[in-house]
Amino acid sequence: MAGRDLTVRVKTAKGRKSSSTRWLQRQLNDPYVAQARRDGYRSRAAYKLLELNDRFNLLRKGMRVLDLGAAPGGWTQVAVTETGGEIVALDILEMEDIPGAAVLQGDIHDEDAPARITGALGGKADLVLSDMAPPLSGHAGTDHLRTMALVEAAYDLALGVLAPGGGFVAKVFQGGTEARLLADMKRRFASIRHAKPPASRAESAEIYVVATGFREA
Repeated sequence: MAGRDLTVRVKTAKGRKSSSTRWLQRQLNDPYVAQARRDGYRSRAAYKLLELNDRFNLLRKGMRVLDLGAAPGGWTQVAVTETGGEIVALDILEMEDIPGAAVLQGDIHDEDAPARITGALGGKADLVLSDMAPPLSGHAGTDHLRTMALVEAAYDLALGVLAPGGGFVAKVFQGGTEARLLADMKRRFASIRHAKPPASRAESAEIYVVATGFREA
């Protein structure tokens, strides 16, 4: 209806923190959340990967794909539908099965993680995805350091499971990829780019590093 404010406003309930109320209001008014429900995706994050794929042509038929920190499974769902290949989803949390994917519960720091992953994939990965992020403290410097620690752990794992020519996509925070890690990535990959897909919330500091053309040492 023209001129009408259609924004859903949520009253702060007794026992609910104001931050929780803001999160709920944001969810109720987020078009990507509504679209994810309609399309059957487990999270709005699915559209970030779809948009990155539109830009960088990351997902191709028959690929082996590893999704790190996969829960609740939005990126895994996209990988399954876009490739029809061998897909492995790994998360420290228990996660419901996704048809077309092997769901593993475990920590990326586990010594046996690379062997479990390549065993489930039936070989080395063509693409490693990581949308992992730590619980945010609200302090930009602390959150950046915690996020980069996860990125470095995902990167170290990727080096052990990627096939030659493969790709690596990971969430970082603005401030970009730290110099030491970026220098190593430039040595190991033919191309390094940063992107913020439209589905990333405007107020979010997240961006994604997209590395393609993996070179084995």
